[in-house]
Amino acid sequence: MVIAKAWALKKHFDGFPKTSDFDLKKIELPNLKDGGEQKLLLESVFLSVDPYMRPYSRRDMKEGDIMIGTQVARVVESKNPAFTVGTFVVAGRGWRTHFISDGKDLQLLPSNWPESLPKSLALGTVGMPGLTAYFGLLEVCKMKPGETVLVNAAAGAVGSVVGQLAKIGGCKVVGCAGSDDKVAYLKKIGFDEAFNYKTVKSLDEALRKASPDGYDCFFDNVGGEFASVAINQMKKYGRIAVCGAISQYNDSVPQKGPYAQVPMIFKELQMEGFLVTRWNNRREEGLQALLKWVVEGKVKCHEQVTEGFENMPMAFIGMLKGENVGKAVVKV
Repeated sequence: MVIAKAWALKKHFDGFPKTSDFDLKKIELPNLKDGGEQKLLLESVFLSVDPYMRPYSRRDMKEGDIMIGTQVARVVESKNPAFTVGTFVVAGRGWRTHFISDGKDLQLLPSNWPESLPKSLALGTVGMPGLTAYFGLLEVCKMKPGETVLVNAAAGAVGSVVGQLAKIGGCKVVGCAGSDDKVAYLKKIGFDEAFNYKTVKSLDEALRKASPDGYDCFFDNVGGEFASVAINQMKKYGRIAVCGAISQYNDSVPQKGPYAQVPMIFKELQMEGFLVTRWNNRREEGLQALLKWVVEGKVKCHEQVTEGFENMPMAFIGMLKGENVGKAVVKV
């Protein structure tokens, strides 16, 4: 018999999440039985903390539910021949140390995953955030060689991959982030221009200086005021991929305008929100492309690793505050 630990949502977030909004529970798991549907026992090795958890918790969860989320887990007991003991998988079973599965909700890591590559990358660059960057750029922004791409929250899990994929695609890339250390990181991984949006006197001037001719593509992770300013610097027929709105997730009172319609009309812009799940049928294509670029050194990965399952809430809150460079993960 295994006692699993799990973090539950004790209270819906009011403004910025607090550690008191979470509750650590212990759950007794039943033993596996021959012939039954529950044929696998797994233990979480790495867990993900992501911005989407903030708005999705309000939309999809009740107080008392286990926090939503994804983990890399290892099979520790198996009565399913498709999953041998020691196999690593990606699962979406929330913030828990152990769980039982019938195998249908598990995704194997790519079979050509190198032994030298951290398996935690399956939660980041070679996982959902990387796929978000890949399909957002190729299918929503439809970037072309020679174009100029703008990405905000550029040192985060998605933004850092967006910039590097745009460079691979032959684009000029401008990124912005919230600290000088993050700006230095962006330049290190190949961004052509990068600036700290918190220290510039004028966001409008900083964007104009970074690309006087404007922007063909804008990969927006932030929304709010940044998006309102950036949309005025799009080139005619520019494309905007709306991936996230982290500047608004913790607002108790919704932000108001300015509004996008006038520049969208005059510049004939395309602006499209998207969820990466739209391309689930092409998941393998995206993972193989990302894995290849990582192995070749064309895409560099950085992880902010927090040790200890007991520190999940702290890691989540820190990520929402922008304390991470690259992907924030928790090592159990």
